[in-house]
Amino acid sequence: MEVERVQSIASMSKNLDKIPGEFIRSEKEQPGNTTLHGVVLEVPVIDLNDPDEKNIVHLMSEASKEWGIFQVVNHGIPQDVITKLQQVGKEFFELPQEEKEEIAKTPGSKSLEGYGSTLQKEAEGKKGWVDHLFHIIWPPPAINYKFWPKNPPSYRDANEEYCKRLRGVADRMFKYLSLGLGLEENEFKEAVGGEDLVYMMKINYYPSCPRPDLVLGVTAHTDASSLTILVPNEIQGLQVFKDEHWYDVKYIHNALIVHIGDQIEIISNGKYKSVLHRTTVNKEKTRMSWPVFLEPPPEKEIGPNPKLVDEKNAAKYKTKKFKDYIYCKLNKLPQ
Repeated sequence: MEVERVQSIASMSKNLDKIPGEFIRSEKEQPGNTTLHGVVLEVPVIDLNDPDEKNIVHLMSEASKEWGIFQVVNHGIPQDVITKLQQVGKEFFELPQEEKEEIAKTPGSKSLEGYGSTLQKEAEGKKGWVDHLFHIIWPPPAINYKFWPKNPPSYRDANEEYCKRLRGVADRMFKYLSLGLGLEENEFKEAVGGEDLVYMMKINYYPSCPRPDLVLGVTAHTDASSLTILVPNEIQGLQVFKDEHWYDVKYIHNALIVHIGDQIEIISNGKYKSVLHRTTVNKEKTRMSWPVFLEPPPEKEIGPNPKLVDEKNAAKYKTKKFKDYIYCKLNKLPQ
């Protein structure tokens, strides 16, 4: 069965002031009604080049407790590496539709990998104004190149170079988050899988939309990952829910945006907060983003670190395998 992609719908809707009903959100979700307009949220910005490592640890820990999101600058990934990653992703989505469909998700597969549009069935049959591509970029035994675009030809090199650099940044963040709670520096990384930690690349493609006030790219959610590290293009779209309002997030040029995911919240026994966020779209321009989800291996059991549980701080979460957590989350079952 042929699936109609949002990119195709958008190209047909360019000169219209209406969009298909399955994309129109209820009034309580419509960004036109629910965004606190005129206020751009400046989430914490952390300089990874700060010679005072204790200051980095303090700032990252506080941001993770209070916000669940922060941006890092001077992270060490050269700008040309990020630019190449973005360029090859953009080139893939500009290919003819039939070529993109060659790496579409396998119908009925439990894997997220491949090109597609809908992640999970939403209430009221609503859809997000987004197409996407998922594929694992690390570790090598988990990679399935079947889902990596062959065009443009430099796609693989650009993703592998970015992944190599990103892994070093991620290791530093796990270290700082561990130290921020008084743990040994390797405890968070080991808790989420150590060297078997899975890096899942996702490219989000949000076409321009004639009624951005009525739709969402991705609906409100927290990430099931341990951490999510992303770069966007220059188009505003990320929103965070804080103090009972939805706010646009100000993006700092050349920064990496970091989300605390559900697994870090669980391991920290709730001290670090998984951030509730969503994405909006633009009337004139296409927005894209490149999140990488750092996920435990499917069989890895995740639960609160015993050092963070005592008589005054009971365990707030059940220990379970990551694959079971994902199943419950996707099917909206109690955890």
